[in-house]
Amino acid sequence: MFKGWGALGTAPLSIWDQIGEAIEEAHKRTLGAALDRFAEMKARRDESAFSIALIALSAKIARADGIVTANEVEAFRKFFAYPATEDSKVRMIFDLAKQDVAGFDHYVGQVAKIFDDDPIVLEDVIDCLLYVALADGQAHPREMAMLEQASEAFKLKPGAWRRLKAAHLGQDHDDPYIILGLDHDADDAALRAKYRDLMRENHPDALIARGVPASLIKIAENRTAAINAAYEKILAERAR
Repeated sequence: MFKGWGALGTAPLSIWDQIGEAIEEAHKRTLGAALDRFAEMKARRDESAFSIALIALSAKIARADGIVTANEVEAFRKFFAYPATEDSKVRMIFDLAKQDVAGFDHYVGQVAKIFDDDPIVLEDVIDCLLYVALADGQAHPREMAMLEQASEAFKLKPGAWRRLKAAHLGQDHDDPYIILGLDHDADDAALRAKYRDLMRENHPDALIARGVPASLIKIAENRTAAINAAYEKILAERAR
């Protein structure tokens, strides 16, 4: 596992030290250049890579309506739960993303490159971004369109976008088979196997192993709730 960019023989850098280095790199060029550095280092399954990708994309989402407000930064802080001592670094990344001429799609491409060998992490990114986008209690059409665009660029598994969205917005009008990524003619054995696989992938321990910061493990709760609801809906339909 990648542990930091400390000099040879020194202790690994902390996640916030690494984010600080990324900010320094961004000051030299752009925040996009900092993300490029993470991609070049192939810092997969590492909290720093996941965190800076999330912060940068969150800033772009917050910018979707034209301005990044202090309330939006505060909403992100409540979700991300980072130390108050690191507030200046997060605000700096938000400001850099706001000033960067590179668009949301460019950032999405860079994040896809960082995690190109672990697509399930990209589902985690989209899940976290949904929390940020809905922090104000509204599903802004522009934000939702951007997230759907990101899910397509990330090449998420069939049904993953619908499943993640259902975890946040409910699934009254969503097809439970699509949420689980199953064909309607799948037999009971295939249904049970798919359910077990999804629950295993979305268990909190699995998220930690993928490098999702511990403060964000709560994303597993809504996701598994959506999976359970879809599974139970199918079982109920088949029992009739």
